[in-house]
Amino acid sequence: MERRLYVLAASAFIVAAVLGSAWITGQFTTPEVDRTDGYVSELAARDQPWTRLFRTSDALAGLACAAGVALVPRVGREWQAWLALAAFGLLTFTAGLFPLDCATLSNPYCGRQAVSAGHHVHQLVGALATAALLASMVLLSLRWRSWVSWLFTWLGLAATLLTAAALADRHGVGLAHRAQLTLFAVWLVYVAVHLLITDDPPMPPPDLAGAAGPGGGPTGPHVVEQGAGPVVLITAGLGGAWFHWDAVAGRLAGSHRVIRFDRCGLGLSPHAPVPPTLYIEVARLAALAPSHPEHVTVVAHGVACWHAEAFARLHPLRVAKLVLVDPAPVAAREPSAAAASIGHWLPTLGGTWGATAVARLVGPAAHRLIVGVSDPYGVYRMGKVPAAVAGEWLARREMVADLLVVRAESPFPDVPVTVISAGERNADHERLAGALSAKLVRLPGSGHQVQIEDPGAVVDAVLDAPRTGPAG
Repeated sequence: MERRLYVLAASAFIVAAVLGSAWITGQFTTPEVDRTDGYVSELAARDQPWTRLFRTSDALAGLACAAGVALVPRVGREWQAWLALAAFGLLTFTAGLFPLDCATLSNPYCGRQAVSAGHHVHQLVGALATAALLASMVLLSLRWRSWVSWLFTWLGLAATLLTAAALADRHGVGLAHRAQLTLFAVWLVYVAVHLLITDDPPMPPPDLAGAAGPGGGPTGPHVVEQGAGPVVLITAGLGGAWFHWDAVAGRLAGSHRVIRFDRCGLGLSPHAPVPPTLYIEVARLAALAPSHPEHVTVVAHGVACWHAEAFARLHPLRVAKLVLVDPAPVAAREPSAAAASIGHWLPTLGGTWGATAVARLVGPAAHRLIVGVSDPYGVYRMGKVPAAVAGEWLARREMVADLLVVRAESPFPDVPVTVISAGERNADHERLAGALSAKLVRLPGSGHQVQIEDPGAVVDAVLDAPRTGPAG
């Protein structure tokens, strides 16, 4: 999967180089632009006959370059270089949206009247795009330490200086600019070739045990343990992290051994090479729970309630109690082949620069908006997290289908169950409580993040303490 991602990224850079070289045809279609003294970007000026063609090719070249950067697997200490290359792509796209009003150097009448703001925007973003690409060339050459990379970098710098000198002299600008753009296109092709010959970084194998120590194994899930006594195993909902349960764990740790963990790709756990399934999550719970004859109380939230119920049905002798916090509804729908195909790509996509950029731009704000608390550990700034959340969401239908099979084949054990229902009256929670002969606790004043808004309700359910207020 990683190799395919490198191929896609390399293809995007090659497409960017080809589209960015569309000016070659302009030498024949637009003879009004002086080949010796005229800017290449004058081919896309508003007063030229093929302006839409060259503007479109420039914009698409920029988008292809930015897409290539987004698909590149993340490598440590290279982020400045790829950020600069992404900036080049976006600036090139912007230049395509705001063309010159007229052929500045080829047309002696251009500029005699006031030009539009778009004309000035094009000139500014063109200069910034050149600076961004040169910065990327230098930074990647420093990291790759390749003489070929440095050769193209020095030639690109020389062509840029030659273009600036020709512009100051008002002669030979077209020749120098064409040489510069040719070298830039060749550089993009070289980047593509470099990615194609790069060895795949090893992907950690799936590890369902991961509970060898307090922090989990080197490739297993991140695990946190507190206290001593009967074991309480906490599994978070969709996109949840271990620290969301700090208040619950802190109150229970005085009398219980509390185990919290992050599923693959969430929190501080590494991503897995395969999409999540119900049986994988049940196996993970079984690995983290104490061995028989010791029993475990499982506290689950949201979609993790499906994992907890399946665990209880498949491992009935290991369960002491279930506490299902705001369980996700079980809606039987046909699994989607498209969702399964996308799900196989998501763990790999979570390690790309694109996923990292998305996470850093929107992750902390989205987390605060949804959960209502800050992210003190910065886990929602990691690209693997949105990919893992999307993967779990896409796997919902298949998990539900597997859960229905488990329900049909494995009876529910005779263990106490508490269903905590937040918000307005919920018919799905009532049906689940009836099917499991569970105690239903309603919290009409709480949102979906019960573990944060009302941790005492979860603690009381674990300890089987009486709860004041509306209850079922």
